Amino acid sequence: MQLTVWTYEGPPHVGAMRIATAMRGVHYVLHAPQGDTYADLLFTMIERRQQRPPVTYTTFQARDLGGDTAVLVKNAARSAVERFEPDALLVGASCTAELIQDDPQGLSKTLGLSIPVVPLELPSYSKKENWGAAETFYRVVRTFNSGERDRKRSPSPRPSCNLLGPTALGFRHRDDVVEITRLLDRLGIDINVTAPLGARPQDIERLPDADFNVVLYPEIAETAARWLERSFDQPWTQTVPIGFNATRDFVKEVAELAKVDPAPVLEGEPSRLPWYSRSIDSTYLTGKRVFIFGDATHVIAAARVASEELGFEVVGIGTYSRELARNVRAAAKRYGVEALITDDHLEVEDRVTQLQPELVLGTQMERHVAKRLSIPCAVISAPVHVQDYPARYSPQMGFEGANVLFDTWVHPLMMGLEEHLLHMFRDDFEFSDHAGPSHLNHSPPSRSAAEDAATGETEAEGAKTAPPERPAATGAPRTAAAPVWTAEAEKELKKIPFFVRGKARRNTERFATETGAPEITLEVLYDAKAHFSR
Repeated sequence: MQLTVWTYEGPPHVGAMRIATAMRGVHYVLHAPQGDTYADLLFTMIERRQQRPPVTYTTFQARDLGGDTAVLVKNAARSAVERFEPDALLVGASCTAELIQDDPQGLSKTLGLSIPVVPLELPSYSKKENWGAAETFYRVVRTFNSGERDRKRSPSPRPSCNLLGPTALGFRHRDDVVEITRLLDRLGIDINVTAPLGARPQDIERLPDADFNVVLYPEIAETAARWLERSFDQPWTQTVPIGFNATRDFVKEVAELAKVDPAPVLEGEPSRLPWYSRSIDSTYLTGKRVFIFGDATHVIAAARVASEELGFEVVGIGTYSRELARNVRAAAKRYGVEALITDDHLEVEDRVTQLQPELVLGTQMERHVAKRLSIPCAVISAPVHVQDYPARYSPQMGFEGANVLFDTWVHPLMMGLEEHLLHMFRDDFEFSDHAGPSHLNHSPPSRSAAEDAATGETEAEGAKTAPPERPAATGAPRTAAAPVWTAEAEKELKKIPFFVRGKARRNTERFATETGAPEITLEVLYDAKAHFSR
């Protein structure tokens, strides 16, 4: 284990909570100390759900460890069934409770409860959140479809499928389900069950009735989909419909499985991304260097969109999803880069600092990293913060999702150019810090010469005494022997776009050190520019 101030994934019991919270009629009894109840805030504060997660904690304390803590599990399970009247009960332990080895999963089988119980064996010290969610969903699917049964086909003449993978606390899962449901309806395909999001245990029993399964998020649903394929001969989709090209491929794959005609959906361009990315307004985006990090599903999809649809150059790709690391390595090979497989955010920051991309696509953590390095960034994957659970409709999948991707990724670059222009003209009378809002038709008076004289400071003296601009973070501290910048050179440096200014500063300081220049003047700055432009 490693002590850290940030983690991309929680322990596996948080994954189990995501499944329980997504479903209806399910309750989760979690053997855990009082401190582990923090997980509730992920759903109520971050995702802004209206109800608490359906979880009962045993909340044992230090004084309980001297007695029989197993009794707490039995009492909590019975109390939860009596109070909440669920259709099914999940029972597991948190990472802390795992250490005292009370075996709540085994205890739950001896309680003689009147509802189905799904015991969860989730190794907290070797697995993480997404694995815990996948294992929990698989156990739920297997528990409610374990016996021999005949498939009950819908009386509708239209083919049907299941949507598998959306959960609580998922990145745009709610809107993705709406978008893909609409897309499949246009193809003439009915949705049999969407699970786990919104499904009851009775719905899980109907999963085998569908003709095939659509796996939206392999991290969550692939294990269950493989079991359904072995047990009920149900094929499942391999294409995740994120991006315009991937959505077209998805439509063709689904149409083949359902034996329907994809032409009505594929005719025309129902997304604006292809035209926007080809238009003259976007030609300056071609060749932008992009670094991508997040869960495997979104990273692989984002790399394809960046490369094929927006003309970006993928200079780095990585994931914290170790279970799907092989898929990410294969994707990285297509772009001629080495995949970064890690759950250490400091390693990711080091890689971004080393590559100095022009755009970062990542998680909430990469947003912070990019901000420190003054690099534009867009969030494409969990973990995310509250602003990435918008009230508006904002899918990542389907043709409308492609529009959202274009806006989300391109706008940070456009805002970067706008901010650079403001920096360039910061000394202009209209844009200076002392200028008032132009639409108010007046501005506060600037300091007069008399005021400057009264303070004993002239403009030239102010320029000499003003502290130099704080250099952009580089991931490594500047050495004490770094050359000193003159005021003229600092002023010239500010004319360089902020998102490459840090790199220009480092290159100039390196050039000055190698050539033995004691200070960086305008001449040294221009010589360094010429040197690194060769």
